[in-house]
Formats: sequence, C-alpha cells, structure tokens
Amino acid sequence: MQTNKMAKLNEGAFLPVIDKCEGCDRIVEADGNKICDTYLNPESKWRLGLCNFATHAKPEVKVVKVRINPLKAAKRASKRN
Repeated sequence: MQTNKMAKLNEGAFLPVIDKCEGCDRIVEADGNKICDTYLNPESKWRLGLCNFATHAKPEVKVVKVRINPLKAAKRASKRN
C-alpha cells in the first residue's frame, strides 16, 4: 500500500502546500516538495476559509445564549398537558 501511495504522489499531479497548511498531519514530503496526500490543490481548499481536511486548525464555535420570556415559557408548558 505504501508503494502504491508513493507512486500516486510521484506522478506530479499534486501541487505544493501553502503556508496555511503548515502543521497539518496530511503533509507528505515527496521529491523535496511538501504536498498534501489528500487533495490535489491545497490552495483552493483554503480559498473560502478553513480547509475541511486540516488536522491542525479547528473551526471556532460560537455559543449564543437565548433569553426566554418566563411568561411565554409557562404558557407553552401549560398547553402541552
């Protein structure tokens, strides 16, 4: 399997990684170039924001606390019975 994977990487279809990819676990060095073993063109994955294959960057999750009117909550609860 390793030889088959390296043969695929040595074909030359993969483009080198960009600076945003540094630190990712999917980077492989082949022929002196650092390339992504998952995607052909890493630059296009970062064009719209965060790369979905990136192992070193996680998306930020924003938690929004919603304020509920206690009178409306009581009415809704009484309708369920």
